[in-house]
Amino acid sequence: MKNKGWQTPFIFLVVASIVMSATFAAWLAMLNNFAIEQAAFTGAEIGILQSLREIPGFLAFTAVFVLLVLTEQIFALISLCILSIGVAITGLFPSIYGLYATTVLMSIGFHYYETINTSLSLQWFNKNETAEKLGKLMSIKSAASLVCYALIWLGFSLFSTSYQFLYLFFGLTGLLLTIWLFMAMPKFEVKHAQHKKIVLRKRYSLYYLLTFLSGARRQIFVVFAGFLMVEKFGYSVQQITLLYMINHVINFFLAPKIGAWIGRVGEKKALTLEYSGLVMVFVGYAVVDSADIAAVLYIIDHLFFAMAIALKTYFQKIADPKDIASNSAVSFSINHIAAVVIPASFGVIWLIDNSLVFYAGALIAVASLFASQFINLTKNTADFSQELEVNNK
Repeated sequence: MKNKGWQTPFIFLVVASIVMSATFAAWLAMLNNFAIEQAAFTGAEIGILQSLREIPGFLAFTAVFVLLVLTEQIFALISLCILSIGVAITGLFPSIYGLYATTVLMSIGFHYYETINTSLSLQWFNKNETAEKLGKLMSIKSAASLVCYALIWLGFSLFSTSYQFLYLFFGLTGLLLTIWLFMAMPKFEVKHAQHKKIVLRKRYSLYYLLTFLSGARRQIFVVFAGFLMVEKFGYSVQQITLLYMINHVINFFLAPKIGAWIGRVGEKKALTLEYSGLVMVFVGYAVVDSADIAAVLYIIDHLFFAMAIALKTYFQKIADPKDIASNSAVSFSINHIAAVVIPASFGVIWLIDNSLVFYAGALIAVASLFASQFINLTKNTADFSQELEVNNK
């Protein structure tokens, strides 16, 4: 049977991205306030929670073994179901260990989906269109998150809605959309059969290093920048939600342009700009005493996330097409090595002096900036061609 015009891989990823973004955005937007108000969290507990949240990401390499029995498309849908269920029941367990448990469940679905999403995107899109399409998907994710944050803001500001109701609402909505995806979308083919084993290659070493450093930087933003807003500057759930909304309005308009720009100027220049800016942002976090300036830094920090597209397109350009699924899983695990360690360990440092956490982030950005200067697509392409010749012989 011929597919209908809307039954395309891109539309599949659009709807899946909406599910992922809306459910995770709901979980994240209310997390700090829910944890502090109803589970009596301090910086130490939030650090432990975030470390637990990242363990499934660290174990993302196991996705390769799941693919022995499931197609990537089905695996993505199952992951979205687990994510949605985890979010739906979060508000029902307002305690330290209850929040730990629901976080891990949510995280299993989230991290497996993100692993498979990266793999499918790089396989389904042509190299000359990947950066632009990833930018469009990022814009759509921002729109979905924006709607989610608007509903949360309305819920708390006008209707005195409970955490329990909102978590349940967004989780069940995500679950219903995922079921629709399963029923409405056909199976899409990939051009190259993927390796069903863990593949590590020397010529991907720089990509692995940049991925590791990116994971470390990301944790400081996700875990501690938001917590700084609530603990140090007393932001309410409505204010945090408005801040997220501003971030996603900007991303909605700029992400497609950033993707197209990366396609024009190349990955090295894009990453150089990103890491240079992050050095200044993290130093700013360390010294800021104004809630308004802190909010500006948070917005700028979030904007730099759009440039992560460059890391994905860099890998697509240097990779053997058969390695994409395996290395998407492996790189996701590498990204989360630091993620398992940093939240808990830095949570302790936070209790001593929170500025030290952000100075460490600045050092990580400096290391990323230095490493990005070794990007050489011409050399990597030559290495790949030479490797193919050896294999053919």
